[in-house]
Amino acid sequence: MAKIAFLECSKCGHQVSADVSQTLCPKDAGVLYVRYDLQSIKKTFTRESLQGRVNSMWRYADVLPGAPAFSLGEGFTPMLPSRVTGNVWIKDEGVNPTGSFKARGLCMAVTMAKHYGFEKLAIPSAGNAASALAAYCAAAKMQAFIFMPKDVPMANLVECKAYGANVTLVDGLISDCGRIVGERKQVEGWFEISTLKEPFRVEGKKTMGYEIAEQLNWELPDAVFYPTGGGVGMIGMWKAFDEMEEMGWIGKKRPKMIAVQAAGCAPIPRAFDEGKQVSEAWKDASTFAAGLRVPKAYGDYIVLDIVKKSGGAAVAVTDAEMMDSIMEWARDEALFASPEGSACLAAYKKLLKSGLLSAKDKVVLFNTGLGLKYIDVVAQAMGIETAGGASKGSVPATRNIGGIIGPY
Repeated sequence: MAKIAFLECSKCGHQVSADVSQTLCPKDAGVLYVRYDLQSIKKTFTRESLQGRVNSMWRYADVLPGAPAFSLGEGFTPMLPSRVTGNVWIKDEGVNPTGSFKARGLCMAVTMAKHYGFEKLAIPSAGNAASALAAYCAAAKMQAFIFMPKDVPMANLVECKAYGANVTLVDGLISDCGRIVGERKQVEGWFEISTLKEPFRVEGKKTMGYEIAEQLNWELPDAVFYPTGGGVGMIGMWKAFDEMEEMGWIGKKRPKMIAVQAAGCAPIPRAFDEGKQVSEAWKDASTFAAGLRVPKAYGDYIVLDIVKKSGGAAVAVTDAEMMDSIMEWARDEALFASPEGSACLAAYKKLLKSGLLSAKDKVVLFNTGLGLKYIDVVAQAMGIETAGGASKGSVPATRNIGGIIGPY
């Protein structure tokens, strides 16, 4: 594993030491990036050195912080070639521990929190991040304090309880949950593991970028479609591409980065279309894709910059289009995807029609979660009888669990 050289602010470039725990830049509250001495690392860490390594994100341990990992086997997920569409690959994150891509970031964040001596971690969450934190805290023998809206998806609530987390259901939004954590963390002795509130979730998520390159024989695709709530994964992958170029693993080519959001909560597409550097909070957010119900992401300025620099796009997809894509992937690809992941298929079709991409372009579509975690939502849309009395063929009613991801 790598020794951290320093932490660097994504806004002002200010450098701080990683010898003690850090959250945000002390000068302007910018997101902090972990930096390493890549010139030294590349002398022994080569593409060839990956042969025979463990099939998890820890195969890239040389560019991850040096601390004993509490791994559950996260990462190195399948890159599935489409069964029906040429030049399309599906990166299936649903096979991760706890069924989503959140395992990568929370594994790294919990590992480093333990390294810094924390024993109580807190998070405001509306789903998969909460269950991932609960699982890794169980592995690390730490306490997880989770605050979720009272109408949280059942699968996530059951997971958190099963892992032994301390769960508080809040009558409000995820932003209300975040406010409670912010108000109580000093008194309770909690370390907050919120999206981009500490630098190590990005490090876990960046391994998706390394995997894309390795699994496609070190030739990056023409475009990467990514469901964008908080945007940590896109930020992490972009960081990984820069690291690989500095080590001589890839060239300067970058994929078009496509940020995919829900039409009922699309602050990134709106800001991108208007040429803005930051987004405005989306009012009355409404979508059944819980992971995309983020009215304003704390790192929106980074996501918008990445999309612009890459020549990419920010695309909004309706709930009906997501549900159609869930069914299409299930029938044609034998893949039961999350609503957020299925949004990438709908977005891909939109960009083919717009002309930004052609059928000859090689693209990667991210499915960020296991469809079974959304079984109640999908059942309602299919008209399958549930305890709630689903109506046939209806798009599920949205849960009011959106909020700002960031410091409170």
